[in-house]
Amino acid sequence: MNNAPLPKPDSELDAVFAALADPTRRAILTRLAAGEATVNEIAAPFDISQPAISRHLKVLENAGLVDRTVDEQRRPAKLHADNMAAAVDWLSFFSQFWTKSFDQLDDLLTQLTSKTEKDADHDANP
Repeated sequence: MNNAPLPKPDSELDAVFAALADPTRRAILTRLAAGEATVNEIAAPFDISQPAISRHLKVLENAGLVDRTVDEQRRPAKLHADNMAAAVDWLSFFSQFWTKSFDQLDDLLTQLTSKTEKDADHDANP
């Protein structure tokens, strides 16, 4: 059994996962990974309104994933991934369990393959 402490619930982490749950917001983050952009620039490839994009940006801002700055009359958004690190850390804690399950599956497949090969050899050379 693993003795590592369980990750603690965290409202900031909840906000990050809630923000990441929406595919449009994930697409916005992907766009912002290429560099800052205005709402109109972000909205261009989507089939939704500029106000809807603004609402998505607000959710991302509240989760600490996006920063909005004032640049003269523009308010470009840029990626701010510090809070993403908390989500990665949280997921990493659980990856040890996935890895263990995959290792067990690999062992089982190796055993089954070995048994199948032995059975095939036995059938070929009775």
